[in-house]
Amino acid sequence: MKTLLTGGTVVSMDPSVGDLARGDVLIEDGVIVEVAARIDAPDAEMIDATDRIVMPGFVDNHRHTWQTAFRGVGADWTFPEWAVAMHGTVKPHYQPEDVYAGTLLGRLEALHSGVTTMLDWYHVAQTPEHEDAAVAALRDAPGRSIFCLGAGWGTPDPVDAAVRRVRADLTGDGLVTMALGLRGPEATDLDTVARELELAAGLGLRTSMHVDVVGGAVADLREHGLLRDTTTFVHGNGLGDEELRMLADAGSSLSISPDVELKMGFGSPMTGRALAAGLRPTLSVDDVPSVGGDMFSTMRTAFAVQRGLDGGLRSRELLAFTTVDAAASCGLDGRTGSITPGKDADVILLRADDLTVFPVTDPAATIVSAGHPGLIDTVLVAGRVVKRDGVLVDVDLQTLRTRLLESRDRIAAAAGVPLDGTWRPQPVSE
Repeated sequence: MKTLLTGGTVVSMDPSVGDLARGDVLIEDGVIVEVAARIDAPDAEMIDATDRIVMPGFVDNHRHTWQTAFRGVGADWTFPEWAVAMHGTVKPHYQPEDVYAGTLLGRLEALHSGVTTMLDWYHVAQTPEHEDAAVAALRDAPGRSIFCLGAGWGTPDPVDAAVRRVRADLTGDGLVTMALGLRGPEATDLDTVARELELAAGLGLRTSMHVDVVGGAVADLREHGLLRDTTTFVHGNGLGDEELRMLADAGSSLSISPDVELKMGFGSPMTGRALAAGLRPTLSVDDVPSVGGDMFSTMRTAFAVQRGLDGGLRSRELLAFTTVDAAASCGLDGRTGSITPGKDADVILLRADDLTVFPVTDPAATIVSAGHPGLIDTVLVAGRVVKRDGVLVDVDLQTLRTRLLESRDRIAAAAGVPLDGTWRPQPVSE
C-alpha cells in the first residue's frame, strides 16, 4: 500500500534529508521510503500537498488527559489550588467511564492539533478498571500513545502487581505502549525509587518523574546510583546547573511545560539552562484545566521567555524540542520524530495558504511564531490518514462531546463544585 504526499514544502527535521521548498514523500506500508524533490509513483494514492507544509507530527511527552472534562476551569489557579481541585476534590468521584471519556477526547484533541505521539501521564488510579478504561481510550484513538502509569497516585503499594498487570496487556509493538511514572525522591524514599526503577528495567519500560521546584532531588538520585538514560524528568524548575549537568551526563531527558510552570508559580522554564548544561530539552502541555492543549502555544511561550531572558534559541530548535528530541525521550526516535526514510510515517500537513501565516517565507520560523491548530489540514499516523481536510476521520465527536459533558456535570455535582467560573479551591494552610 503506497501513499505519495506531493508538492509540499518539506521540513524534515533530519539534517541528512534537509528541507525541500517543493518536495514529495513516498510512504509504503506505513513507512517513509523516499523523500525527494519529485517522485514518480503512479501506483500510489496521491495526497496533494500544494500550499502545505509537510513536517513530522509533534510529540508531547507529558500530558494528563483524564482532566480534559474540566478544561479551562483552572486558568487562574496556582499549583496548590490545582492540586486541591483535581486530586483532592474531583478525582475521588471519577468512575472508569469518566476516565475513558476524558482520555479519549483529550487524545483526539492532541491528534487534531498535530500531536501524533503522546505520553499520557496517568495519575487518577483508583481501581484496575480505571486503568483499563484509560488504556482502552488510547487504543480507540488512532494515535501513537504511551500509557504512563503513575505509581503512588492511588495505585496499591507496592505497585508491582498493578504495573505487571497492565504491562501484560501492553506487550508487542503496537501504537499503544507503556511507561512507568516514578514517584521520585520528593514523594517517597530512595529505596522505593530504586525498587520501581528495577521493576521498570525488568519489564523493559522507560520512566518519567515529576521533579518540581525543590533542588537536590537529582543530586540524591545520582549519589545513590539512580539516574538512568531511560528516565524523563518533568519540570525541574528548582534544579541547579550542576544537577542539570548530572542529567546530561546520565543521558536523561527533561520535559518542560512552560505555560503551566509560569502560570502556577514553578518559575521560568529551564530551556536555556538545560541547553547550556548539555541537555536537549523537550516540551509538553501538562494539563488543559490550566492551559491550551496544543504544541504551538507551548513552543511560543518557551521561545518568547528564553528570548526575553538572554536572546537565545532559534525557531528550528523549538521544532526539534517538539519532534525528534521528544521522540528520543520516549525511546521512539528510531520510529518517529522526523521525515526520514525507514521511519514510520507520522506526518502532518499544515496550511501555508491560511491568511494567518501567508506568505510563508521561512517555514520553521512561521510554524513557531504564528502556527496554531487551525492550520492542521492532514494528519497521518504510521501512514494511516487520521485527519483529512481539517476533519478527524471516522470519529463520532458529537456523541463523545455529549458523553464528556455528562461526565463533567456528574463529577462536579458529586464534588459540590460550581461550573460558573467562581470555583477557587482553598489549599490547606501549612
